[in-house]
Amino acid sequence: MTQPLSAEERATLKSAAFGAVYLVSNAEPGALSMIKESLAASNAFARTTGLVRELLTTGTLPQLPSGASADVPATVLPALRRSVEILRTKAPAEVASYRSAVLHATEVVARAHDGISANEAAVLASVREALDAAT
Repeated sequence: MTQPLSAEERATLKSAAFGAVYLVSNAEPGALSMIKESLAASNAFARTTGLVRELLTTGTLPQLPSGASADVPATVLPALRRSVEILRTKAPAEVASYRSAVLHATEVVARAHDGISANEAAVLASVREALDAAT
């Protein structure tokens, strides 16, 4: 059974997913890699289905945390945990799809330019841990 999501809940889910991609992309900065990584993330989200596809591919781009790069994980990782909690409560059948979409997008972003670096692997582990903490 799926319950309607509020605008705030939708924003949390979208910001968390895009924030996770941003964290991985920012782990190895560079203009060329950023372009490749953005395309990879867009393609990964476009391949989702159902409610998750609607959440991640419609509407405006989310507002990502501003400030120092070190501050971003403190916002994004709790938002990922909260996103899973929201889905578990309101759309339990979508939890696995959301989790899979975020993990897939972050992994393709990490691989998009010269494979997965140690920094990217560490961020991927943090994202996975945040998603798993709520399960």
